[in-house]
Parts: sequence; C-alpha cells; structure tokens
Amino acid sequence: MPVLLYLLAAAVFAQGTSEFVLAGLLPAIAADLDVSLGQAGLLTSAFALGMAVGAPAMAAAGRGLSPRWTLTGFLTLFIVAHVVGALTDSFGVLFAARIVAALANAGFLAVALSAVTRVVPAERRARALSVILGGTTLALIAGVPAGAFVGSALGWRATLWAIAVVSLPALIAVLAATPTRPETGGRSGTAATLRRELATLRRRPVQLNLVLAILVNAATFCTFTYLAAIATGPAGLAEPAVPVLLGVFGVGAFLGVSAAGRFGDQHWQRLIALTGPLLALGWVVLALAAASPAALWLLALSQGALSFALGSTLIARIMATAHHAPTMSGSFATVALNVGAIVGPVAGGIAIEATGVRGPLVVSAALVLAAVFLGRIVPASRRLAETSTHR
Repeated sequence: MPVLLYLLAAAVFAQGTSEFVLAGLLPAIAADLDVSLGQAGLLTSAFALGMAVGAPAMAAAGRGLSPRWTLTGFLTLFIVAHVVGALTDSFGVLFAARIVAALANAGFLAVALSAVTRVVPAERRARALSVILGGTTLALIAGVPAGAFVGSALGWRATLWAIAVVSLPALIAVLAATPTRPETGGRSGTAATLRRELATLRRRPVQLNLVLAILVNAATFCTFTYLAAIATGPAGLAEPAVPVLLGVFGVGAFLGVSAAGRFGDQHWQRLIALTGPLLALGWVVLALAAASPAALWLLALSQGALSFALGSTLIARIMATAHHAPTMSGSFATVALNVGAIVGPVAGGIAIEATGVRGPLVVSAALVLAAVFLGRIVPASRRLAETSTHR
C-alpha cells in the first residue's frame, strides 16, 4: 500500500478521536461553561450533523482543486477549530468551533476516500479503504481512552490541545506527499461535471449500498452509544471496566476493518452474505444475555468485528458502484457513515426510554435484519424484472 494512505489514516485517527472523545468530557464542559448537560450534549450532535451535511458540500467546493491543497486546507481548518475551542470560555463559540471542525473533518474524509481511486488499482481499493478507515477504529481503541484520560487529568481543554498537536505531523506529511494534480483537471477541465457526478446517485446499486451502509452503521452506533449503560446496568460491571469494554469493541472493530481489507476486493459478496446474518444474530443474543458479563465481553469483541467488517465492505461497494463520480464518491460514503451515526443513537435513545437498556440491542438487530432483507430482495427483484423483460 502507498505510504500516503497511512498518512491519511493518521489524520483520520486524530479526527475520529475528536468525534468520539467529547462524549466522555461533557460533564466537565457543562460545569466549566455553566450550561446544562443536555445543552453540552448538543456538541456531539452538531459534529455528526456537520459531518453529514459537510461531506458533499466540502467535496463539491474543492473538486476543482488539487488533493494536496484541499486535504491540507481541511486539516488546517480542523486544527484551528480545536485551538479556538480550547481557548474559548463561550459555549456558543465552542459549539461553532465543533461545527467548523466537523465540516473540515467531512471534507477531509470525503477527499481522502476519493483519493484512493487515484493511487491504487481497482482490485485493491477495498484494502486501501481499510487502511484509511483503520484510523477510525484505532481512534476507538487508543485515541478515545487516551483523550478521556488526558481530559480527566488535565481538563477537557487539554484534550482539544492534544488533538490539535497530534494532527500537526499528519498535516506536514499530507502537504508533502499528496498528489497536486486536480481530480477533475481543473474547474474548466473536460472531466465529468458536478451535475453528472451527482447523477450517479440515481443508479440503483449506489442507492442500495448507501441504504445498507446507513442501516448497518446506525445499528452499530445505536448500541455503542449506550454500551456503558448496558454494562453498568444488566451486566453489573463496575464503572472502571467500561473504558476497557469500549476498547474491546474497538479491537474488534479494527479486526473487522482488517478482514474487510483482506477479503473485500475479491470476496465481497461472500463477506456481506456471511457477516450480515451473524451480526443480526449477535445483537439478538446480546439482548437476551445482556445480564451475563461473560457474554457481554465476548460479544463486544465479535460485534465490533462483524459491524466494521460489514460496514467497511459496504463503504467499498459505495465507492465501487459510484466510480462515475470520482470527486464525489468519497462524500457519498461519508454521508452514509454519519447519517447512520445520527439515526442510530436517536433510535437507541427512544428505545431505551420506552423499553429499558436492552432496547438499543433490539433496535440494532432490527436494523441489521432490514439491511440483510434489502440486500437479498432488491437484487433478486431486479434480476427477476430483467429476466421478464428479456422474455
């Protein structure tokens, strides 16, 4: 794999840490800035919403520029937003800084994913994408726990400073190693227009993969968001064990992304067919056995692996089926990831209020089952229609 992919993964690691770590710092932020915990919680929602909206907007805005300058610009903006957030005493300024950081993160990830299509051949793209997405899983394993430790020891502002500092080497590396030629050949180039690229969204395979990725990612974050409540509730784990449990889930996620990278190019159909039903079954089993600490520890690892193996494979399929949108396909994948990250916690919150802490597990199972059903029935219906037409 080209060294550039690992440099991009390092930046995605810092950005993934920023996206997830704030949830553990909300009580300290609320107390320091004199706002309610619910108001502080808007910071996480704002980031996810900024990612979902920002991905296509930022990718479209930078499509006529070279990857070097778009990636460098987005990463610089991301760093500046964290510096501003670390310095401010105003919740409004911090809220705005989080939105700016999310927009920069979205733009960076969208361009980075699209850059994969330029630096590796088609038969190795799933593996290349797994390297970049591995940055997110490493953020879950190491970045988030480290950020939470820094925040508890030195304050939440120190965590934002740390994220900015960690991003600096990635910024220098991206500036030095990223290709300079614009993806489209310039704003007046002869490549596909933005309208033509967006028309790719009307293709059925692209639409199906987007929906499947949203459902699977929503299922993942539906339970992951409330895993601490499940662990300290039915399973009866002590609070100090929760970060370790989240780390176990992150290890599983890393293994899943690695598996998707290894098998996702040649055997993506088998990978989806295998991991989908197993993932749904795992959520059902965990809902039934949530009171068992042993089951929780084991399934945290397996569900993390299955969730990210399936999710990463679907992201690769979005990129593959949207190959006619070379500058925008990465933004399509980024939107799918973050719409799922918005929908999942909301659905889980509704379920936990209505049925208790097992509710998110049931919702996760239902979301994956819906994805399995759509993944089977839609292609089958299409083949049947094509057969009828040929007759």
